Amino acid sequence: MDTTSSFAPNVTAPRQPDLAPSTGTKARSKRKWSLAVVLVLVALLGSLAGTVLVARAGDRVSVLGIARDVQAGQKITDQDLTVVSFAEDPGLSPVSAAQRSSVVGQIAAVDLRRGGLLTRSQLAVGGGLGDDEQIVGIEVKRGYAPRNELRPGDKVAAVLLPAQGTSSATSGSKTSTQGTDLIPVTVKSLSSPDASGSMVVNVAVAPADGPRLATMAAAKQVALIRQPREGN
Repeated sequence: MDTTSSFAPNVTAPRQPDLAPSTGTKARSKRKWSLAVVLVLVALLGSLAGTVLVARAGDRVSVLGIARDVQAGQKITDQDLTVVSFAEDPGLSPVSAAQRSSVVGQIAAVDLRRGGLLTRSQLAVGGGLGDDEQIVGIEVKRGYAPRNELRPGDKVAAVLLPAQGTSSATSGSKTSTQGTDLIPVTVKSLSSPDASGSMVVNVAVAPADGPRLATMAAAKQVALIRQPREGN
């Protein structure tokens, strides 16, 4: 009797190799994550921009604007002014809307144009007229006033000129400043020269000299000499 046991060979089934994770799946996951990050950054930037705009809008102040044209030398009325919202700018210094009442009645030192902002430099020095001053407008021709040298506040000597064909000096005598008729005035405002070089200069003068100066100015017999400025 054959007692030898017969066993079937223990054949182990071959092990299936582990499958590597799909690179395509990883790439898609990375793209989705990158897109999500970009969307978050865009949302944050948009929110930051909106915050900045709101903050800048909060820095706006109310200032005075010019509602209609005003010529140099004219009084500024309440109807000439308007209130506008203005973003603060260190390079500009418009007049605050709170000072509107103090501006009304002052003299425009230069021509004011509708739509512009009003600044202190556009107002005549000293504000409105004093009780002891008269204002005379003098139209001076080219060569009868220093070009580009006059400005509001300047002390000026108004020289009364003789009529054409006459002489202020006697025959055979020398002309001297002692025989020159001068009236001290102060420039309040002036216009820009026109095509011929003429301009209008509004001056403050003592009441005793106002009528005579106005008469000579109407006859175009006035020349202006700027006096030395204080501190120069």
